[in-house]
Amino acid sequence: MKWPVIQALSMLAPLPAGYRYGRLDREHVPAVIAALQAWYPQIAVGGSSCYLREDFYRERVTLGDDLDKDVHATRILYGDEMVGFWSFEREEDSLAIYGRLIVVAPEHRGARLSVHALSGTESIGRAMGAAFMYTLVTLKEPYGQRSLESAGYRLVGFFPGRDREEVAPGVVKRVYQAVYAKLLAPADQVHWPDSKNLSPRARALFELLFSDAIPKG
Repeated sequence: MKWPVIQALSMLAPLPAGYRYGRLDREHVPAVIAALQAWYPQIAVGGSSCYLREDFYRERVTLGDDLDKDVHATRILYGDEMVGFWSFEREEDSLAIYGRLIVVAPEHRGARLSVHALSGTESIGRAMGAAFMYTLVTLKEPYGQRSLESAGYRLVGFFPGRDREEVAPGVVKRVYQAVYAKLLAPADQVHWPDSKNLSPRARALFELLFSDAIPKG
């Protein structure tokens, strides 16, 4: 589960013409924090607010040539200007990748950078030896949901009150989030549950979510 260097990232998850990945070094962190605050003010509340703290980057995020951290982050550049930020986390014991955060400057959102990046995560995961990828997305607007669905992720459920959002000016509440996943392991390495071991409600939901993937016979 080794993170790819910038050159490999560019090949595994190519961006549209004119855009490129930029390594995240320690000196870039203040500018990244300022950009995230400007592009995505809602980040000040909830689980992603850690990206506004410099100690989070020092302690947990890959910086420079140090790729031996669980949280990977990269800048997205247009020319020499940073116009996006992408971060995901490895879970080595389960061979999984958790998509944590992708934010794009408002004036570049028409370039569908998040769709390109998300579509490339499968190649990144496979190159790292991951067997499973997942992420959580807000229900405040549909763009993130559509981007994940376009990238081949499967909606597998909802987390009730897992995170916090500012739902109105000055009003913070716990919110539902959609859970999207992508299985990378081949079918012969996946054990399907025996229906007799599922409660009626669990069986009904399992069949609803995975009826197209359940092996026949």
